[in-house]
Amino acid sequence: MRVLAISGSLRAGSYNTALARATRELAPAGVEIELYDGLGTLPPFDADSDGAAEPVAVRDLRRRIGAADAVLFVTPEYNGSIPGVLKNAVDWASRPHRDAALSGKTVAVAGASPGQYGAMWAQQDLRRVLGIAGARVIEGELAVPRAHEVFDDGRLTSSVIAERLQTHLAALVHQAVPPALAA
Repeated sequence: MRVLAISGSLRAGSYNTALARATRELAPAGVEIELYDGLGTLPPFDADSDGAAEPVAVRDLRRRIGAADAVLFVTPEYNGSIPGVLKNAVDWASRPHRDAALSGKTVAVAGASPGQYGAMWAQQDLRRVLGIAGARVIEGELAVPRAHEVFDDGRLTSSVIAERLQTHLAALVHQAVPPALAA
């Protein structure tokens, strides 16, 4: 099974990107985690550029989401919501209508922030946006508050957060497996 992890942060020292990277070590057996690193290359959404004239970066995003069995979105919180670059990626992945990469895709949401709430507002907004875009958003979130205390030089150091991340990934994988294969 392949899971695509998308961090909503462009910052080099991002706690959210570090959380996405940590999934590689904590994923269930048999699960391959691919990190998407093209967020900064996506142009602003423009319906006139969609279709036959879609930008190369957009085609790559859609292809990678389409090839994944599930997607984990990891979001920081900017001004109480999701960052514009992440919303832009969701907008591109929600098109074309009825044949979008996100349509019916099983997704999960997580987030980290140095604050005490772990990007909870951003996660709530992202869950809503992904649902409207046609994704199957699993129940539950993974909020990582005081992220500066659980990461050291880009590595997850908290066993509590690691355990919660493993549980969240297991739920995503379980819900992404077609019922016929799970039996």
